[in-house]
Amino acid sequence: MANEGAAFSSRADDIASVEMLEKAQQDCVDTCFDRYDTLKTQCKFGNEGVCCRICYMGPCRITAKSPRGICGADQDTIAARNFLREVSGGTSAHSDHGRHVALLLQEIAEGKESGYEVKDKQAVLETAALYGIETADREYADVLKEVAALMVDEFSRQTEPLKTVGLAPQKTRAVWEKLGIVPQGVDRMVVEAMHRTHMGVDHDYRNILMHAFRQSIANGWGGSRIASLASDMLFGTPRALKAEVNLGILEKENVNIIVHGHEPTLSDMIAIAVKQPDIAEYAKAAGAKGVTLGGICCTANEILMRHGVPIAGNFLQQELAIVTGAVEMMIVDVQCVMPSLPLVAEHYHTKIVSTVPMAKTIGVEVFDFDEEHALESAKELVKKAIDNFKNRDAKAVKIPKEKQTMIAGFSVREIKYMLGGTFRASFRPLNDAVIQNRIKGVVGIVGCNNPKFKTDAYCNALVKELVKNNVLVVETGCNAVSSGKNGKMQPEAALEFAGQGLREVCEAVGIPPVLHMGSCVDNTRILEACTEIVKEGGLGDSIAGLPAAGVCPELMSEKAVSISCYFVASGVDVFIGHPFHVTGSENVYNFLTEDTKEMFNASMHFEEDPVAAAEQIIAVLDAKREKLGINKKQERKLLDQKERREIDV
Repeated sequence: MANEGAAFSSRADDIASVEMLEKAQQDCVDTCFDRYDTLKTQCKFGNEGVCCRICYMGPCRITAKSPRGICGADQDTIAARNFLREVSGGTSAHSDHGRHVALLLQEIAEGKESGYEVKDKQAVLETAALYGIETADREYADVLKEVAALMVDEFSRQTEPLKTVGLAPQKTRAVWEKLGIVPQGVDRMVVEAMHRTHMGVDHDYRNILMHAFRQSIANGWGGSRIASLASDMLFGTPRALKAEVNLGILEKENVNIIVHGHEPTLSDMIAIAVKQPDIAEYAKAAGAKGVTLGGICCTANEILMRHGVPIAGNFLQQELAIVTGAVEMMIVDVQCVMPSLPLVAEHYHTKIVSTVPMAKTIGVEVFDFDEEHALESAKELVKKAIDNFKNRDAKAVKIPKEKQTMIAGFSVREIKYMLGGTFRASFRPLNDAVIQNRIKGVVGIVGCNNPKFKTDAYCNALVKELVKNNVLVVETGCNAVSSGKNGKMQPEAALEFAGQGLREVCEAVGIPPVLHMGSCVDNTRILEACTEIVKEGGLGDSIAGLPAAGVCPELMSEKAVSISCYFVASGVDVFIGHPFHVTGSENVYNFLTEDTKEMFNASMHFEEDPVAAAEQIIAVLDAKREKLGINKKQERKLLDQKERREIDV
């Protein structure tokens, strides 16, 4: 075993993962950590982005002695093309997720038979208002039909700009219009990207990279935003709730089911199915006390926010959950699902079940999920898991004790409610806290885990530094799980870790210093929040002017590349834990880290040290505050009754 004798505590920042890595070694099970060690030195040309294999004259690798490929492409062209293709992969993943949810919404709107219904009619009306769709004196069904049709049309729109882009602040849109990067339909942007990067088409690295930003806008302000909007309509807009996180949520005497992936349709119905009385009776008849449902990755975040289902872990814990020996079934759909899962499951009794036709893996059981009879189909799958309980080997079971309480479900609507209540729901108190320098700024942390680094360590160290310096942190995806496991998503964390100003705000509102805003695709909620802050006033008229920044600590997926691009294009500086595959081209690297400053008033920053990253982020926030004229401490003034009556509220 590659990890034999290794210090497992150097591989992960939480004890539960360390314990399971030790057990995996004892059980002779290879994990992604072992495979990373086995690979040893990774390809230098690939890391630098200067390997080209888009035609069969190659592959070509750029070196000092061979500065051009066979066709004549240099390092700039090759690195830029590779980068754009990565953005295309990330855009496709999140936007196809959005398309799936939008199509389901349209089926419901058109009255087709389905096991689903619209749970949040208020969200339908709110979305209609965002798009300028008339709702007064109209039947709700007609409004829903128009909203759904508009969303589906956003993917195939050919000549007109995406309507969803109109949800961005006007000054932010003006930047895109000036640069000529307002996108048309999501599908068109991806196809054009693949065409541009085909052999013999676009060779100007600047032109190629500008399309990367254009395409990413189609993702962040198009496909991904639609995914969140449509999911809120279908499954309900998240509200704040309490749940638990980490592998300790698994229960020895229960049937344990893990849902893993990113599509919310099946997982939402599984969450409903496990609560049905007949399922509880079925589990007891099988010798179990009940059924425990847990999540991995962003499926976990989706059902956490809407059902309070506990999270078993993030990306690099998917194999470790099986290693507990206590999981009867892992149900997977799309994205971030390791093909190694069946190999790990061979050592235990766990069944790996795939539910999406486009995502098959050798060695998994395929289940044809029926969306027209969704609850019945979900219950059938749960019963299959219960039937597997009898095959569990008690000697192979070891469930870590570690788990933490967390508060999740901070949609933009919920944040506004918590700040102002039912009748004064708004971002005004947050804006005021920033203006008064009680909160220095807001930082969004998104993205993945990567076995190149000590799992969760970067995120945890960074968050500690930021909240200590009065920065409010909002998180999505696997990094939200990291902070949950680290105890930073409890209101009490503000008392222990936050600076005085942030602590005062958290105590007054009753929120943690780190807010869970959803799954990876819900990064757009962060941009939605930024838009609300701009609308509220007092902090500039564009996202680029806000004291805000984004972070992607442990970049793993192409989705993170696209996300970084659309945050920068929106005017948010993004700090990334290690460079993209572009370092082989000085021009491409400088374009992303320097040239974008003039275009978007934001750029990418690559920093492998989390404490140094925190210092740089705070410097960015201070510079934004200085420009707004608010970078000074304002004393809190207690008002008497006469002064209170004079305030216009």
